[in-house]
Amino acid sequence: MTFPRPAPGTHPPNDSPGYRSTALRHPNEPLIVIPHTLSEITGPAYPYGRIEATDNDLTIQHSGEPLGERIIVQGRVLDEGGQPIPNTLVEIWQANAAGRYTHRVDGHPAPLDPNFSGAGRTLTDNDGGYRFVTIKPGAYPWRNHDNAWRPAHIHFSLFGTSFLSRLITQMYFPGDPLFPYDPIMNSIPDERARQRLIANFDLNVTQPEWALGFTFDIVLRGSNATPMET
Repeated sequence: MTFPRPAPGTHPPNDSPGYRSTALRHPNEPLIVIPHTLSEITGPAYPYGRIEATDNDLTIQHSGEPLGERIIVQGRVLDEGGQPIPNTLVEIWQANAAGRYTHRVDGHPAPLDPNFSGAGRTLTDNDGGYRFVTIKPGAYPWRNHDNAWRPAHIHFSLFGTSFLSRLITQMYFPGDPLFPYDPIMNSIPDERARQRLIANFDLNVTQPEWALGFTFDIVLRGSNATPMET
């Protein structure tokens, strides 16, 4: 079986000079191709039964409500032909509304939120759909270069039938003024591919007097593939 390759420039190169840490994140020697056997293709499998019904709502994981703007993020996971991919494990992690992660090495002098851990997960339904309720993350500094700031974003991880099928990407919000200054987003050569990382505001997803809604579809392969981190 063969699959259409993504268009040139869809995914970021392994080494992007503007994104300094990429020099330490990729092999310096050619990769060795190891054929996959049945054990690699089918396992180890994720224990989907451990996912709780409330794991996709990051605003109810603690005793109180988190601070910040409540949002809904939903979309579909699709193949290159637009067909849905059901039973995909979708995980997200993000900074809080002040731009700080709940992580011991995050030194950003912004407040932590005791009611927000910044991580959630869900399985796609038969139509490839997923849905999260969360807080819009804040921008944060990251010391890549002088006065470097990351645009507001949410990290996405997708698992298929095994751990070897993991894909990782990021979702951004429309109209962010930091886009031109972010070497991570701009490491993707194709402007059209970069635009596929930006969610769409959706009034139909928005719930009156409760939360703004955004849609973000993830295409796994082909000419319209969502850029992935390698």
